[in-house]
Amino acid sequence: MAQDLAPCCAQLSAIIGLDVALPNSSLYAATETAYWSIQEGSLAPSCIAKPSSSEHVASIIASIANQHDCPFAIKSQGHAPAAGFANINNGITIDLTALNAITTNKDASVAHIGTGASWLDVYAHLDTLNKTVAGGRNGGVGVGGLTLGGGISYFSPQAGFTCDTAINFEIVFAAFAKIAAAKPYDVHASITTSAIFNAVTKAWTLLSAPIYTKPQTDPEVYSELFAIPSISNTVQITQLHTLANETAMAQTNQLFSTGTYGVSAELLDSIFDICNETLYDFNVTGSLQWIVTFEPFPAVFAAQGAHDNILGTIPEVGDGMILLFSASWSDAAASSLVHAKNKEVLRKINAAAKHMGLLRSFVYANYAGTFQKPISSYGTQNSAFLCRVALKYDPLAVFQRQLPGGFKLAD
Repeated sequence: MAQDLAPCCAQLSAIIGLDVALPNSSLYAATETAYWSIQEGSLAPSCIAKPSSSEHVASIIASIANQHDCPFAIKSQGHAPAAGFANINNGITIDLTALNAITTNKDASVAHIGTGASWLDVYAHLDTLNKTVAGGRNGGVGVGGLTLGGGISYFSPQAGFTCDTAINFEIVFAAFAKIAAAKPYDVHASITTSAIFNAVTKAWTLLSAPIYTKPQTDPEVYSELFAIPSISNTVQITQLHTLANETAMAQTNQLFSTGTYGVSAELLDSIFDICNETLYDFNVTGSLQWIVTFEPFPAVFAAQGAHDNILGTIPEVGDGMILLFSASWSDAAASSLVHAKNKEVLRKINAAAKHMGLLRSFVYANYAGTFQKPISSYGTQNSAFLCRVALKYDPLAVFQRQLPGGFKLAD
């Protein structure tokens, strides 16, 4: 039987008034329709609180902590694919999108950004000042979620994680591996290479997105990649706001999973073979698309903030690459099958990487699947530090007990 959350919602209404939305209201619908994945938008919270100040947030958390039977979720821009990470059934969703102020100090060397802002809004503001920041590559992603998960940006080779501040596949993979393992690594280079498989047409498409954070259209680091014949080439000098303003995908069911590996063209080829062999005959009702994306994780990137953050990245282990294995599909009834296939493919990839001595322990939280344990991948000392911080600032374990979504310290 569903728990009656009316007292919890009524208490919040007494604190922030009309900023608490109930089902069938326009404010409630505005939040529910803004999620990136169908899974998140399909959840139905008992009410939605939309604080407009940090004081409101503090009051909301205090109220929830005093009522131990009030489960809740927290949403910035709601770009996580997994159900329950930023929304909740029969609970309270705290929508932080009103906390979206963007300001800078006098000389525009420091930006103050609200957790509910989107990176697109951030870039639009900073572009007018001829400034930028190591933020999200997709403009629709929120500042809060990306930063808490670490955050990979086009400027990561220079600045580290955000929290610190029909083509020949083998040729493209070899070019990617050469860029990822270049000595010294060109810190202005940021590239992703994606293999996209359409389960209906049984066709693979390869997409490389090389970004260079200096205004050059033909940097030497990409010479081998650019020499490969392509269907289209959209190289241009542009602003980050324009680049991040990608066309939003129609809402579908989504999932992510990830792995970190040493750089090897042989491993890239093996990963493609595993995906092709495992996914080719896998069919579900409706549309289904798998995307296998690789991005460099050079030692120079890992070194940025390595002694200041708690992600546990060790530059001494050498250059690496991060895999984002994602899927989008239309039929919710197929979800359990798609999730199981995702786990199967990742298990095979990790086994192949381990056999080659290239499997790394780091699990990037913003790409992690619900079955993965990113926090434990940060290492024993860092995990213990996080537990001590939680005990100090959240002694009642409100964020561990009453916030069911996301990854927990036990992970």
